[in-house]
Amino acid sequence: MRLFLAAKVAASFVAISIAFAAAPSFAAAAPQKEELVEFDRMTWPEVKAALSAGKTTALFYTGGTEQRGPHVVNGGHNLLGPLIVKEIALKLGNAIAMPVLPWTPNEATAALPGTIGLTNDILFAVLERVSEQAIKTGFKNVVLMADHGGGTSPDGGVYAAVAKKLDAKYAPQGIHVYYADHPYTKAREEYTKILKERGYPDSGHAGLPDTSELMAKEDGTWVRKELLSTAVGTPMVDGKAKPGGPDDPKNGIMGDARRSNVEIGNLRFNMKIDYAVKQINSLIPPKK
Repeated sequence: MRLFLAAKVAASFVAISIAFAAAPSFAAAAPQKEELVEFDRMTWPEVKAALSAGKTTALFYTGGTEQRGPHVVNGGHNLLGPLIVKEIALKLGNAIAMPVLPWTPNEATAALPGTIGLTNDILFAVLERVSEQAIKTGFKNVVLMADHGGGTSPDGGVYAAVAKKLDAKYAPQGIHVYYADHPYTKAREEYTKILKERGYPDSGHAGLPDTSELMAKEDGTWVRKELLSTAVGTPMVDGKAKPGGPDDPKNGIMGDARRSNVEIGNLRFNMKIDYAVKQINSLIPPKK
């Protein structure tokens, strides 16, 4: 009897095994490996292969280290910068994201000790040097972009000046250097309009736009959420700060950051990328 039962159980296991083998597989497909486009995460053979495959545009996106109110970390530009430039490179398809420069023109102060800045002259020398290093490496196009206003101006400031100088020098060799201002200027202008249409208060540095963008991408350590309810700074009227009055806490915030949220943070992040891609494609048309 025991032998009969053992044989029956064994036969059942065989039948089940055959059924599973014949059944269609519902296992999830392995996630597709993301394309590597970050220069500092690549080996030199990988960079060389990428250049040979047509990724001949180097993207320099600068950040900055500055106080951003009591509720946001000083390195906000440098935390977002690598994420933004990586997405720009991926969307372009022919570019490599270079390491983000963590220092840009600004001025330190003991009153709000969170800022470490360069001068315009130093930024010019750095941008000129790294651009020429990228050209020497084998890139045919260099694009300069900024996440912080230091060094920029209505005429492009330091970035435009470096691009103009180097483009004149290397254009005869078929190599070009550009300044793409839209991810900073145009995107900011359009984003401000959208916030106004949605009824959000005027806000500038360390205010609602900056705070929201960091909230959208943070790992839980970039924004001090317990301080959001008090994140009100220098009053703003019609987009301009009005410092020095009795209602000015002089805490590094321009405007009101209390209504900061992930939705409008993602909007700002994506607008920077979209405006950059459109402008760069207008400067360097994609090869067909």
